[in-house]
Amino acid sequence: MTPWIVIISLLIILLIYLLWMPVIVKIDTDTGEYFIQFKGLAKASILGDEQELIKIKLNVLFMNFDLFPLRKKFSRKKKLKEPEKKKKKWTVVKGQKAFRILRSFKVKKLVLEMDTGDFVLNAKLYPVLFFMNRFNGSYAINFENRNRLALHLENRPIRIIKSIINP
Repeated sequence: MTPWIVIISLLIILLIYLLWMPVIVKIDTDTGEYFIQFKGLAKASILGDEQELIKIKLNVLFMNFDLFPLRKKFSRKKKLKEPEKKKKKWTVVKGQKAFRILRSFKVKKLVLEMDTGDFVLNAKLYPVLFFMNRFNGSYAINFENRNRLALHLENRPIRIIKSIINP
């Protein structure tokens, strides 16, 4: 009886951890960091590669994998043509659900520095970005031909599930 209680309690603790585990999405064009991380479990980073265009580095627990998503896969068997499937239409309900999921993410850091290359447009955007600084994030327009986006999002699976279930 005791081993079953231990196994069940460990499974419950694991389930609770998986529901409350932070999910971090980081995009930083200045340092070249692009990744999604399930804190303490897995991390998937997008990196540049010399031979291929991009490489996805996947760290799961203590194992490392390199994936090349743009590499062609060769199959020796000829594929039979499958009947065309009907395309699923994008409905308002699906759009509302996707918007609720996006709203469940917390923005930890948002930095946007941009230069459009047009001095007149930069001058017109300057007051807009100045007033946007008062709300959330750090926005700047520059005339130095420098563009940067730093975005750090955080979420938890329990919040995503709640946003799907609750209207």
